[in-house]
Amino acid sequence: MTRQLPLRADHVGSFLRPQSVLEAREHRAADNISYEELRKVEDAAIADLVKWQEGLGLKAITDGEFRRYFFHTDFLLKLAGVEERGGLKKAFKNDAGKDVSFAPPVMVVTGKIAHQAPIQLADYQFLASQVSAPGAVPKVSIPSPTMLHFRAGRAGIPEDVYPEMDEFYADVAAAYRAEVDSLAAAGCRYIQMDDTNLAYLCDDEQRADAAKRGLDPDATTRQYAKLINDSFASAPADMLRAIHLCRGNFRSSWAAEGGYEPVAEIMFNELDIDAFFLEYDDPRSGDFAPLRFLPKGKVVVLGLVTTKLGDLETKDDIKRRIDEATKYASLDQLALSPQCGFASTVHGNDISTQQQADKIALCIEVAKEVWG
Repeated sequence: MTRQLPLRADHVGSFLRPQSVLEAREHRAADNISYEELRKVEDAAIADLVKWQEGLGLKAITDGEFRRYFFHTDFLLKLAGVEERGGLKKAFKNDAGKDVSFAPPVMVVTGKIAHQAPIQLADYQFLASQVSAPGAVPKVSIPSPTMLHFRAGRAGIPEDVYPEMDEFYADVAAAYRAEVDSLAAAGCRYIQMDDTNLAYLCDDEQRADAAKRGLDPDATTRQYAKLINDSFASAPADMLRAIHLCRGNFRSSWAAEGGYEPVAEIMFNELDIDAFFLEYDDPRSGDFAPLRFLPKGKVVVLGLVTTKLGDLETKDDIKRRIDEATKYASLDQLALSPQCGFASTVHGNDISTQQQADKIALCIEVAKEVWG
């Protein structure tokens, strides 16, 4: 069956953390408040955020990832057999021309991967209890299962734990299916997986680095498609499955560049995904030609509005770019969103809360004018 977005204007999921949450996290880290007290602060902020999203007219409603430090580590570390070890240092680039040195944490495997307990269930249940606008749908974003492999590669997966990589992939997919099942049983019908690795495989430098780690970039793309499919395999027929490709999003900076051509044919045709959230906010993401591989029944959400800069795009420019995209994919297979989240990490991008609101409102306004 075809599973559709609740609105032609959507968003990736994370929003700038309010000061109340930032301060509460600091107090929790210093052991000045309890975990329960931190959650109460987060609850209040998320309740306000839901009202804010609904007030703007969004139909896909998230908790802004207010409970997370990084978009991926908070989730992955709750799986059995996963630990955090240092980081893979990378110079993130930005429009200011000043590189930002950042070493995103590397998840390494220390034992058999398993789903120990529901990870997002309580967070989803609270979010769902706050969503009340007609047609609004609670949306949960989780890190892609590929995050347990790409950054460390085989070196991060001990051979005494997993002599065969097929066993590793099977356990990861089983853990993710258990999480999807727990969310589905609670009523969740919209899950988005956030994946930096398929986007990194569009970057020549990253592909070369992957080859040095023993990865075949093309074979890895196909393996990742299978892993993601297997992770969603038990999802109910009416669950909207989405994926967001990101080239890095830390304090308005990015880590990778390059168009989608190296992964597009495999990604669009072998991933059993309904909606692909793709960055298209500047030249580093390439042109729209890879959209020619998009099969019927799937949607690409064009990330034409940047979350990295505060300057507001014009409606005419966005409409012109949507028109360019229709040379390769039909209009009814396209939608619009910001290019990434506004705060993939607790640090947030260099943008104000008003600029954040203006960009969401712009997406909604353009979507209404383009798609009706």
